[in-house]
Amino acid sequence: MIKEGTLKEKYCQKSVSSMAQQWTGGHTTPVLCIGAAAGAGGFLASGAEGGEVTVWTQEGTPLSQMRLTSRDDVTCTVFSGAAPGLLYVSHGETVTILDPRSLQKPVEELKDVGEDEINSLSLSETGASLALADDSGAVRVVDLQTGKVSRTLRKHTNICSSVAFRPQRPQSLVSAGLDMQLMLWNLQKARPVWTYSLQEALEEEEKSQQSAGQLFNPPLAHCVSVASCGNVLACAAEDGRVHLARVGAGSRLEQQGAIKTHSQGASQAHFLNFMPHAYWLATGGNDGVVALWDISEEPVVAGEIKVKAQRRKPKNRKSKPQGDEGKRSEEELSEEARSIDPSQTKMALKLKFNHEEKVNWVCPALLKGHASLLVADQSTSLSVYALSGL
Repeated sequence: MIKEGTLKEKYCQKSVSSMAQQWTGGHTTPVLCIGAAAGAGGFLASGAEGGEVTVWTQEGTPLSQMRLTSRDDVTCTVFSGAAPGLLYVSHGETVTILDPRSLQKPVEELKDVGEDEINSLSLSETGASLALADDSGAVRVVDLQTGKVSRTLRKHTNICSSVAFRPQRPQSLVSAGLDMQLMLWNLQKARPVWTYSLQEALEEEEKSQQSAGQLFNPPLAHCVSVASCGNVLACAAEDGRVHLARVGAGSRLEQQGAIKTHSQGASQAHFLNFMPHAYWLATGGNDGVVALWDISEEPVVAGEIKVKAQRRKPKNRKSKPQGDEGKRSEEELSEEARSIDPSQTKMALKLKFNHEEKVNWVCPALLKGHASLLVADQSTSLSVYALSGL
């Protein structure tokens, strides 16, 4: 079910305009992507057009800068959680590995690991594998011990725009593309475990709401993110929505939904892994809006929370159930979770920043211990929004 946001709801968001701190001096061309190292004291890295890479301190000072010899646009910068001294940068069909403390020369270059221009990178939690999505529609997985492609996953029929490993599941990842498909993969198989068509979901919504006369942008999938629980997925799409999905027992696609997030295409969706719970989500869009959402009470997510709570529920030692009575199977818990009434959920939108410029990237980060969002747009600077009071 699609839930529409409204600015008039009680418990809604605070709207903030022109309150961003500017980080300047790091680039001479428009910034395309931002990455943050794990932890409160980690570096940040941004990539820009023309092969520019800059590493920043927590205070917003450029620490080190370089221009890649290829001069290809830098499309993604990702720090390794397992090896903080490594920064992975995609440009063209190549991934360059850098030492963020000194960008004098590459640590290693993984040349031609993409079949076409690489759009997205994701590192497994162990740091052993690197997944990339490219313009050919393929998802390729690189074994970082050998530097070679160990698996090529083909199912997308258009550009594959985003890929993400699932936390706690190193053999499982999700991908999204301009074919309007969201896919779950098991790296031991050549075909996706399931495919979720955002276009079919939108058509079903139109039928159920009898809105066939309305015009919607096609839900081209731009960015996919996975919550730290590993079971809840969020996908930003061109229809202005963030589509949600929950992975259940046996890797089934258990429940789907969406929230209306932007008046134009939603280009960014990233879960924040440093908040009190796993279901805080940052989004950005072509409408120049950056927003923060608490989706813990959305039906898709609430079902996941309910299942986990039932699993943790302590047993009553005073009265033992007879036979199978009192035992709750995964199927029963999932069915109960799916029965949550969407109309009873609260407003998800908590903060809204009128950034005004089209958003290229949104990066959640802890800056000196404070939750923040870094934003890249069409300019050469980074904008930083403090998420205070949450």
